[in-house]
Amino acid sequence: MNNQKALLYTPSLSNEKSLKTLVENRTVYSLDNCELNLFETYQESALVPLKFNDLVVTSMLRGKKVMHLFDDPAFEYLPGETVIVPSNVEMKIDFPEASTQNPTQCLALAIDHNKIEETLVFLNERYPKEDDTWKLYHENYFFYNNTDLANTINKLIRECMSYSVTKDALVDLALQELLVRIVQTQTVQRTNDSNAIDTASPIYAITQYIRDNITKSINLKDLSEKACMSTTSFYRYFKRELGVSPIEYILNEKIKQAKQLLKNPGIQINEVCFMAGFDDCNYFIRLFKKYEGITPKQYQLLHVN
Repeated sequence: MNNQKALLYTPSLSNEKSLKTLVENRTVYSLDNCELNLFETYQESALVPLKFNDLVVTSMLRGKKVMHLFDDPAFEYLPGETVIVPSNVEMKIDFPEASTQNPTQCLALAIDHNKIEETLVFLNERYPKEDDTWKLYHENYFFYNNTDLANTINKLIRECMSYSVTKDALVDLALQELLVRIVQTQTVQRTNDSNAIDTASPIYAITQYIRDNITKSINLKDLSEKACMSTTSFYRYFKRELGVSPIEYILNEKIKQAKQLLKNPGIQINEVCFMAGFDDCNYFIRLFKKYEGITPKQYQLLHVN
């Protein structure tokens, strides 16, 4: 999972007089191949059911929900996070903190099945993957928004809500981009699970090498040689498979390692810095704050039992 959470554009809340209900008040924007739903909740509620006929991409905009999905344990759902739900799967949602002063707002983008199939066929024909095919993995349904994913969802919100005569055409292009970003994000998650990915694939071997050597200095040349590719070909391959550059992936893994280390209340920040593979403590603190929104020390204090 990407550690950095990119927040989305938050549309204005509905006028109080136009609210039809205080729980999951719904505003709908219908287009040729998708439907954008904006939901707002203004009072505490529990186990509110919601189901769509199409695959739906949901993203939190304001407030907090607790999601009950499949047979998995319930989980908190916050701004900067996205959940993908297959067609005809019922979610049950709690709103433990919702009020008129602290409403929740969430988008749900239902995408036509034929549009998804058409896009995946196009990607497999034009940009075949070396290790796998372009497809959605429903077991990897929860992730933090990276910058590219957030930018694409923001584009869709803007176009769906616009009055442009070309908005359906622009939304179709953005839907293609969104599906690419989702598959790439899910592939990153799958590289962490040896049961979910072909362990003989170059991308698995490379990401495993990065994790095994996270405390060392790893550069693009080393990784390219490991993959038996030129630096340019390797960079293109890595970015296509995972949607992030090798350097971004390495930094994500270093931050993930730092977060694990910080759960030990007795460890010093400078120790964490070097054990997570950083040479400069000030740089580590700046980067950690950029990714997590708080300093390493604040993170450590939050996770003291």
